[in-house]
Amino acid sequence: MSRLVDARLEKLEIKLPIPAAPVANYVPFVVTGNLVFVSGQGAVGPNGLVYLGRVGDGISLEDGQKSARMCALNLIAQVKVACGGDLDRVVRCVRLGGFVNCTDEFTDQPKVINGASDLMVDVFGDAGRHARTAVGVNVLPLGLSVEVDGVFEIS
Repeated sequence: MSRLVDARLEKLEIKLPIPAAPVANYVPFVVTGNLVFVSGQGAVGPNGLVYLGRVGDGISLEDGQKSARMCALNLIAQVKVACGGDLDRVVRCVRLGGFVNCTDEFTDQPKVINGASDLMVDVFGDAGRHARTAVGVNVLPLGLSVEVDGVFEIS
């Protein structure tokens, strides 16, 4: 079996995190037909949550982008579980929903969520190009600066 995506991850020096467990009454993903709907993921690193706070007030644009990238790594980790460990089953990243905990004056939400979008293209190539929303919110669960959910088509 080929493992093209795993090879790409290795080339990019990316090690996927252990998928985070839900923090409330929901499941991390749902597979229906050929779609995987992944619940919102935060920036969870090996030592727990990182980049906590508001973008534009203690969290810089650059740190917001890093947070979004970590969210995307967690999305991919969940998709890998949904695919039985075989990320080559991903046909396409269909859609990402990005939520940025930010000040009222902050208007660069799309630039923040590019941290997630760019990673999807880096990992899945053209199949990583997706539809997307990027919205600002006044608070996110657990004090997260960014949360990203996603829909993926699988074979």
